[in-house]
Amino acid sequence: MTPGLAGGALQQHWPVPMAVHRFAGAAEVNPVLVRVFNALRATDPTAAAASFYASADDLLTRVDLPEFTALLQFIAAALQATAQQANTGVWPAGRHGLQLELIGVWFQVQNGAAFHDVHTHGNCSWSGVYYVQVDPPAQRVAHPQWGALNGATRFYSPMFPLLGGAHIDMGNAWLQQATLDVAPQEGDLVLFPSFLPHKAMPYAGERDRIIVSFNAQIRAPAGDQLFRYAGT
Repeated sequence: MTPGLAGGALQQHWPVPMAVHRFAGAAEVNPVLVRVFNALRATDPTAAAASFYASADDLLTRVDLPEFTALLQFIAAALQATAQQANTGVWPAGRHGLQLELIGVWFQVQNGAAFHDVHTHGNCSWSGVYYVQVDPPAQRVAHPQWGALNGATRFYSPMFPLLGGAHIDMGNAWLQQATLDVAPQEGDLVLFPSFLPHKAMPYAGERDRIIVSFNAQIRAPAGDQLFRYAGT
């Protein structure tokens, strides 16, 4: 177990790890994915003629293309690196055989001021969003109503509910910045813990905002318990 507090230095506990990775193959892969996703949407009998569309989370079994495989390999490598860094000092030394599994991969298409309201992801430890297509930054932020928030991904602090209880004064000013807005950029992958509330802000642009989202589990074959349970 982690030792208790000691000394006079400031300590930060329970931080929220996040990471952004840049896909070097985006320029070649993304246009192919746009065509494939548009075709899947066009042939989906359940798709409504609306400005927002989300596919089923079964792309792992429905898309068999080298470009999609390249994206998945990039996502897996980024997840492995980020999870290892986030768990430095927590994963036991010499722990081997951890298994990473993408348990759901889907795409979303958004335009015409559509948005995806606040939500979290379940049954996984990590989630992510990969930006396949969106208007260029200067064009996107020129929107007269939303500006820089046009198509942004907004994350909410897990301590956000505390603000509703008015646990606020100048002593915890650091707590009061309760949101983080990430600007969409084609080829960027944003990784975050699945418990973190987030939202796709309204988007309107010349091109659709298209993303790939996914959930991931990292499991140990012999069990995931790191610390023995204390008696109660």
